[in-house]
Amino acid sequence: MKIIQLTDTHLMPPGSPAYHMDPEAQLRAALADITARHGDADLLVITGDLCNHGDPEAYALLRDLLADLPFPVQLLLGNHDDRPNFIAAFPKHPLDANGYVQDWRDTPFGRLIFLDTHGAGVIGGIFDADRMEFLDDALRGAGALPVTVFVHHPPIGDGIRHFRDISLHDEGRLIARLAAHGPGVRHIVFGHIHIPMAGTSPEGISYSSGQACSHRFITDLDSPTPDWTGGNPCYRILMLDELGLRAFMAEAGQPVLSRATLCTGP
Repeated sequence: MKIIQLTDTHLMPPGSPAYHMDPEAQLRAALADITARHGDADLLVITGDLCNHGDPEAYALLRDLLADLPFPVQLLLGNHDDRPNFIAAFPKHPLDANGYVQDWRDTPFGRLIFLDTHGAGVIGGIFDADRMEFLDDALRGAGALPVTVFVHHPPIGDGIRHFRDISLHDEGRLIARLAAHGPGVRHIVFGHIHIPMAGTSPEGISYSSGQACSHRFITDLDSPTPDWTGGNPCYRILMLDELGLRAFMAEAGQPVLSRATLCTGP
């Protein structure tokens, strides 16, 4: 199974920049590259901060950009989003029983679970009792295979000073619940931090972030005010199959220097 992850697209109303960049141009280029190279994908997941201010015009633009893709799309909310405006723009997108943008999909390689950590007016994430009801139900029905979890805010300590106070405000409840799931968690996929990171939680759960499709940081783990930078639009290719889960970073617009020769091994 091939899953494409985009994250932190930060769309603005058409023609408006964000962080000295054009997020619409970034996303258009990423989607064009994904369609050209990965039209066989089984799913595209955008892990939150879809729009920079949650404007209705920005969600309308996102809806138009995603309308003709050849594969299903799953959208998550981040702290920059606006749940009412999102639902108005995407009225058919799945919601849980409490109105959160949460859903699950079963695959031959285990259940995919999509979580909503958006809290209105909160930069850090929220995962409260109402949302935990959905997760409990999703885990109970997940079967014998490990689950794969998609969420905007990292549910673990990331060790990045800038995000120290704006990560998931749940006192460790989400990761504790996942750690208690008998068949296990194959991987947690998230965004929010704008740079690529991979690791393993103290409970032994593996996780990784995608790099923002829009603006991203120059990596500085200790600075509370790191510098923003630009770069090629980027996304990840997640392969979920009999080999497990593998994540590959990809960029749109890379220059070709030459073609590699065939390596026959061993």
